[in-house]
Amino acid sequence: MNNSNTSNSAAPRARRGAQHIFTVIGTEKMAASLVRVHLGGDDAFNAFVAGADPVKLAAADTYVKLLFARPELGLTPPYDLDALRAELSFADMPVRRTYTLRGINYQDRTLAIDFVLHGEEGVAGPWAAQAIPGDMLVLSGPGGQYTPSTTGETFYLYIGDDSAIPAIAAALELLPASARGLALIEVEDSTGELPMSRPDDVDLRWIHRANETDQAAYGARLAAEVASLAPRSNRVEVFAHGEREAMKAIRATLQEDWGIDRRAMSLSAYWAFGRSEDGFQAEKREPIGQIFAS
Repeated sequence: MNNSNTSNSAAPRARRGAQHIFTVIGTEKMAASLVRVHLGGDDAFNAFVAGADPVKLAAADTYVKLLFARPELGLTPPYDLDALRAELSFADMPVRRTYTLRGINYQDRTLAIDFVLHGEEGVAGPWAAQAIPGDMLVLSGPGGQYTPSTTGETFYLYIGDDSAIPAIAAALELLPASARGLALIEVEDSTGELPMSRPDDVDLRWIHRANETDQAAYGARLAAEVASLAPRSNRVEVFAHGEREAMKAIRATLQEDWGIDRRAMSLSAYWAFGRSEDGFQAEKREPIGQIFAS
């Protein structure tokens, strides 16, 4: 992510949750189950950047909220969600999905978002699989919290599944050339792997779900791989995101067995197996949705 060309510190901030209407300018198949959608539109880009917190824009895990409306309803963005709630059933309301920005190109005024594909399952994936230039995408944000520290003698530990690939890739690119660390990423099989730029002393290991003879749940092999690692004696900085139950197991290993302070971990669930995003978000407030013990 290159933000060296920004010069908007004095620009007025857009209101929180403001909707920006971008246009698809192209797509790229990055791996068998991953497609990158490039979004443009000078007015949308300028408003998006002007209204954003620069710290969040520069984060490795910068994310946006996408809004998808049912095409057959003919709704025109930006969507007045309050008015629509009074007119439409819950099932007909635009749905919100959260995605990490893979890149911000300030020179071309474009955004890139990577979508994991699961066939016809879900809302965002099928949209991305069929997206063509000229299609519109409505988004708001950004959010974002994690940027690699520059503390000496730090060992960087990055852990995730397909959903965390964009954020891990961005984090690896932000590391200093002298950085040491390990990235563990679980994908379906070798077709889910893709090249990632990283310092020479940061190891990248791909873990394949398809190698499980018992068809283990998402994240099971990832959590087992983390549990098999020997704890490190030097300072460890953790960025771990993915399926909820896997993140619970990984949190227990790193916090309880390794003794890593919670403040040294960016660790959360990006999704939960068998849950829609609406259900997943609702459960965040319930005991089942808690990753860290209170």
